[in-house]
Formats: sequence, C-alpha cells, structure tokens
Amino acid sequence: MRISANFDGGNIQVISLDNKDDIRLAIRPDQGGEFYQWFNFRFEGQVGNSYTLNIINAGSASYPKGWENYQAVASYDRQHWFRLPTKYEDGKLSINVELDADAIQIAYFAPYSYERHLDLLSAVQVHPEVSLEHLGLTLDGRDLTLVKVGDGDSSKRNIWITARQHPGETMAEWLVEGLLYRLLDSDDPVSKQLLDKANFYVVPNMNPDGSARGHLRTNAAGVNLNREWQTPSLEKSPEVYHVVQKMKETGVDLFYDVHGDEGLPYVFLAGCEGIPCWDERLTQLQQEFASALLLVSPDFQTEHGYEKDEPGKANLTIGSNWVGETFNCLSNTLEMPFKDNDNLADPLVGWSPERCLYLGEASLTAMLAVVDKLR
Repeated sequence: MRISANFDGGNIQVISLDNKDDIRLAIRPDQGGEFYQWFNFRFEGQVGNSYTLNIINAGSASYPKGWENYQAVASYDRQHWFRLPTKYEDGKLSINVELDADAIQIAYFAPYSYERHLDLLSAVQVHPEVSLEHLGLTLDGRDLTLVKVGDGDSSKRNIWITARQHPGETMAEWLVEGLLYRLLDSDDPVSKQLLDKANFYVVPNMNPDGSARGHLRTNAAGVNLNREWQTPSLEKSPEVYHVVQKMKETGVDLFYDVHGDEGLPYVFLAGCEGIPCWDERLTQLQQEFASALLLVSPDFQTEHGYEKDEPGKANLTIGSNWVGETFNCLSNTLEMPFKDNDNLADPLVGWSPERCLYLGEASLTAMLAVVDKLR
C-alpha cells in the first residue's frame, strides 16, 4: 500500500498504513491552521482487495456537518469521477475502496488542477473576442489572470464573474469552464446576443496559491479572501486587491461570484439584500435573474439556502456584498454542493464536474434575461 499527496492540490497526512482495514489518515490544515476539509490523494494497493481509509481528524474539520450524507469522489483515469461508499461516525470519516486498478485518486470533490487552469486560459485566448490580462502576482508568485471577452465598448454592460476565492471549492472553476466555452461558441444565439450587449470579465481562479497548496479556504497567508473586499492589501490579499482595482476601472453591472457549500446539498443563490443601497430596482433584478435560472436549470432551486441579511446589516467585507453596494448592481454568490444535489439526485456521481459545466452554460441564459435592465 502507498499513499501520495505530493502533487498540485494534494492534501493528506498518513498516520498508519499497518492495517488495510484501518488505514489512518489526517487532513492537513490550511496555512494559519484555522480551516481544513479539503483532501486529495493517490492510493495504491492490490487489485481486487478492499480497503478502509479512515480520516481520523474529520470531526474537528471546519464544517463537520458537511460530512453528513457525504460520499468521497474518486477516479482511476482522473477524467471521470464517481462516489465511494463513505460513512461519518464518532468524528471519523471512513472511505471504503475496492480496487479495480493499481491506483485510484480520492478527493473531497473532483479536483481542478493548476495545469487545467492554465490549459483553460490557453484554450480561450485564441478566440478573437478574448484577451488575457495579467492583474498581478499572488504571494507565492503565481499569475492572477483576467479573461476579457468582448470589445470593451463602454456603452455595453460589464459583467464580472469570479471563482474559487475559496480554493477547495473546485466546482466553481468547473462552472466557469462551461460558461466560457458556451460564451465563445459563435453558433450559440444566447452567447452571440450577450456579447452584443455586454463585456465579460472573468477570473477563473481567484486563489491559485491556495489551490496548489491543497487549501480549503485560504490563500498563502492563511487569509479568507471573501472577507477582504472592503480593505484588501498587497501584503495579505493581493488577489482581491488587484481585482478591486480593475473593477473600479471598468465598472460592474452584474457580479457573479461562484462558490461551493460544504453542508447544503443544493444549488442556490445568496443575494445581497442586506446592503444599504438595496432598493426596488435591485429586488426586481434579483427576482428576474433567479426566475430565469429556475427555468433553464432544474439543478437550481430557491427553497433552501442562507438566511437573508437584515436591511442595512450586510457584511461588506464579503465580495458580493461589497460589489453590490459599491457599484449599485445585481450581485450574487452562487453556491453548489460538495455532496449530491438533493433537488435532482445522482447516487453514482453526486454533484459532478459535468453538472457544473451545464450550470455554467445555463447561467448565461439567466444573464441574458436581465442584461437589458442592468442599467
């Protein structure tokens, strides 16, 4: 038996490999030690054998309720991901594996590697409507890249999309991949009309350092980027700092910040109803956007989600709240599950990269439904 996490996005610590029915593992915390839940490792054993892998520090993870009814994801070819029988009990997450090949990769959710991120940037840049802009460097010296789609016409609406402020929420970049490829499909009438009306500014990965380090929630300094928007700094949160500077340059008419939620097995929006400038216009836009997304994606629902902030009580350090207030615009956090989507369950794969891609495509139709009313 052998376990390795020494690769991009890897995270696991081996405590004991002595017993194949009680392989003992622990998740390594993010920088700063406040958060952990993301795991991603490669397990090698004997084909045909059954193994039980126990993550013994699961009970003190950031979101223990996230383990309830959760099933770990796995892949033999790192392309197709499926769920493994998983049980959470007495603070321990137990994953059962029956090997069909010599090695299997096991993760909290299907990883979206930094190499795939670079592949995405390289693929979209060849489109005539696309240009890449280097916004700045992260603390570990990685590029923070903005994908610009459109001609920059100032009379058009400016739509901003960000993903993976929390790096372990890999479903966010899967969604952006689906959204970008549809947006760049010259035969797609929704995309064609959107680009006639709007410029798109997309940051597929807001936290490349945390992604490569195998963090759940923070950057290289141990900072939760989604609490930095009011006062970002080059010392602690250069990722947010550079995006905020660019937003001030372009303006924002619609903001879509894409995330994953550990606990809730649903796709839902978290709006910014508690910001001081919230009014009837923003209420109407929010309702129309949500209604359109309901119509085009059965994966989306509005019954389950977060409680709305009281009027004027929104936390303005959070991205969607700060952007909504600063630019008086339609601004949402989109949340997707790490588990299955109970609204449309799939016991074999649960919520999956493929479903994320489709939701990204559907998101464009919802944007088209409101684009003419954003100003």
